[in-house]
Amino acid sequence: MKLVPHPYQLVACRFLVKRPEAALFLDVGLGKTSVTLLAYTALRKAKAASKMLIIAPLRVCSLVWPAEVAKWEQFQNLRVAVLHGNEKEDHLEEDADIYVVNHDGLAWLTGRISPAKTKTRLDALLERGVDTLVLDELSKFKHSNTQRFKTLRKYLPRFTRRWGLTGSPAANGLLDLFGQCYVLDLGKALGQYITHYRYTYFMSTGYGGYTWVPQPDADKRIYAKIADLALSMKATDHLEGLPTLVEQDVWVDLPEKARAFYDELEREMIAEMDGARVTVQSAAALSGKCRQAASGGVYVLRRTNVLGTEVSVDDFKSVRETVHVHDAKTEALVDMVEELQGQPLLVTYDFQHDVERILKALPNVEVIGGVTSPKKATDIVARWNRGEVSVLLGHPASMGHGLNLQGSGCAHIAWYTMTWDLEMYQQMIGRIWRQGSSAKRVVVHRILARKTVDEVVARALSAKDKVQTALRDALKCYVVISNKKQV
Repeated sequence: MKLVPHPYQLVACRFLVKRPEAALFLDVGLGKTSVTLLAYTALRKAKAASKMLIIAPLRVCSLVWPAEVAKWEQFQNLRVAVLHGNEKEDHLEEDADIYVVNHDGLAWLTGRISPAKTKTRLDALLERGVDTLVLDELSKFKHSNTQRFKTLRKYLPRFTRRWGLTGSPAANGLLDLFGQCYVLDLGKALGQYITHYRYTYFMSTGYGGYTWVPQPDADKRIYAKIADLALSMKATDHLEGLPTLVEQDVWVDLPEKARAFYDELEREMIAEMDGARVTVQSAAALSGKCRQAASGGVYVLRRTNVLGTEVSVDDFKSVRETVHVHDAKTEALVDMVEELQGQPLLVTYDFQHDVERILKALPNVEVIGGVTSPKKATDIVARWNRGEVSVLLGHPASMGHGLNLQGSGCAHIAWYTMTWDLEMYQQMIGRIWRQGSSAKRVVVHRILARKTVDEVVARALSAKDKVQTALRDALKCYVVISNKKQV
């Protein structure tokens, strides 16, 4: 087929073509991949670009970029090499136009070609003519203290173009913007150092001064700084026929025994359930344990004797086990499945013990998680979109990016365990709430345990969404003003 871009896609394409350093903050479903390919092919035609390196989530590498190139007539002459799997060294040697690697593969790509050589694999690609860098899911580089950020940083100046794509630029607040902007413009907009960025736009508060909140009018100053770097678009502004999105909270009460366990865990940071002692060392760990307990189970570490005899300490190992707490959420999910009477339902989970409880109650559901191979995931997605799978269980980190699940006409998504991460929350919902869905409305069922951390997480997501929405709206206003000035 020939790609006929929407007017808003042409705007985004021109934005990239005109800027060697640019970010597209585009909602799910607006076609970031095809826009990037259009811009890249236009630059190639003008001999202003040569080869492109794309760093993206694993499933996006395997399922999205190659498929998009193969789908449209304009991109048929492009050769794509996916640098993953047992044959990645062979694919690295291919004379491709586009090289795609996942975020975890960045360490391999920047490693030496051989112990005897100082040149890295990325050095070889750059020497071969790779001059355009695309960071798909730019938010993966929001933390400048991570090894991923530090590894890529020293190579950034060697790319002629650096483009970033994401639908959630400030999912956890405006602090997230520094790293994302730096990997594109090397500090031109927000400065060279995260510490300077903090002190310029934020003020420390909270216990020990480790919590940073924006200074008065800091948001407006930040928006003005990045206005020429980033283009923001909302799906609701540009896509017609999107289903109505409805959030519905499904409340469950913890059984008496589970309630006592949860309350003690919160109060004392230590609790005991069926002989298993659960100890928590920090507030962050407590939050995680409470989320687990609210969902129905917790992980504990038991020390077991490997040899079965009383010998040295070295012969002991720690084994992670799951302690069952309750089935309240599982029962609510089963009721939902029965009520839907075979209508497709996408269910999200966070912990592996969630999967174990759900599969025990609903043994015929399909699962896409961290251990699911790209080939199996492709098969499950195809069957889901053909209407052959009624309940699909997925982890947001594994299927929150790149997968198109709207073909089934699915109108229901259930959050079995809520996430703190707004990006994951929005991206996961975007798998079915997107253009091409036959559903009139999409209902987000949030299964929440009453009087638990679930309530806190739900409120936190709402607060984060307000910050991100303000950023998107502000950038949109800057684009309108800029266009008027040009006219």
